[in-house]
Amino acid sequence: MTLTRRTFAVTAAALAATPVPAATSRRPIVIAHRGASGERPEHTPMAYRLAVEEGCDFIEPDLVLTKDGVLVVRHENEIGGTTDVTARPEFAPRKTSKVVDGETVVGWFAEDFTLAELKTLRTRERLPALRPVSAAFDGREAIPTFQEVLDLAKAESQRVGRVIGVYPEMKHPTFLASQGLPIEQRLADALKANGLNSRTAPVFVQCFETAPLKTFAKLSSARRVRLVGGDAKDLVTAAGLKDIATYADGVGPDWSLVIPTLDGALAPATNLVADAHALGLAVHPWTVRAENRFLPETLRSGTDPAAHGDVTAVFAALYAAGVDGLFSDFPGLAVKARA
Repeated sequence: MTLTRRTFAVTAAALAATPVPAATSRRPIVIAHRGASGERPEHTPMAYRLAVEEGCDFIEPDLVLTKDGVLVVRHENEIGGTTDVTARPEFAPRKTSKVVDGETVVGWFAEDFTLAELKTLRTRERLPALRPVSAAFDGREAIPTFQEVLDLAKAESQRVGRVIGVYPEMKHPTFLASQGLPIEQRLADALKANGLNSRTAPVFVQCFETAPLKTFAKLSSARRVRLVGGDAKDLVTAAGLKDIATYADGVGPDWSLVIPTLDGALAPATNLVADAHALGLAVHPWTVRAENRFLPETLRSGTDPAAHGDVTAVFAALYAAGVDGLFSDFPGLAVKARA
């Protein structure tokens, strides 16, 4: 039987019913950060399928726009680091410099390519020295559209017999709007077309920017999550969380804002989870990675930055702190630690 859009929405109830306020007694969700991006090139169908195979609950597509206004999935609108565009002489003239969110970026940008042009490119591992196993899969797949990822989630839900949610991020929405490519309405339309326009649908829409989330709230009933970087501690104070609760259903903090480090070791949990839950906000910290490079000193194994350290200790500390879910490049490890 084909899993229709309506069926996908209706059968999502068991997964999607993360209440607001968030119920800490519910099993925390595992969000595959760009797919199983520690093992396959990020934001590729193979990375998403592997994440599902490893037991994730949600897959995360970061969204940018093409020149012709199509939602495509890349971590950044600059695509030089994640595709073979640098080796494509026909696109050499597209290399340029732009100021994106106050930072000068040099490279090739998705919004300067039509979808047809982007589809001629092939994806590659962004951190090949750190993730050579993933880099072995370079060149095998094209950049997916958001619709293709939604279709993948539906197909995988049917295949594994459980609902696989989607957790899209609006990337650089203010910058894209300045390029004549506002993203909020396009995303809302895509969710509506796929039966995901409700608070119980298996979807969360995330963003580091406040205004686009407020705009999106007027266009869709899908749940919203305000992302918070590790240097933005003012946003997760009691007052900051109270403000977030006026326009979002959850907060996505850097995991160090939940479990800080002290002298190279994990320290006791902060009050972030309790404060957020008191306001009805779910807490989904990001991004737990297994390599030594991303772990506190006392959890590292040897001196090789690419070697895997004791990431289980990070998962365990976050789960013990009562988070409602977490992002990881290694969803299989997150699922195992949760069990």
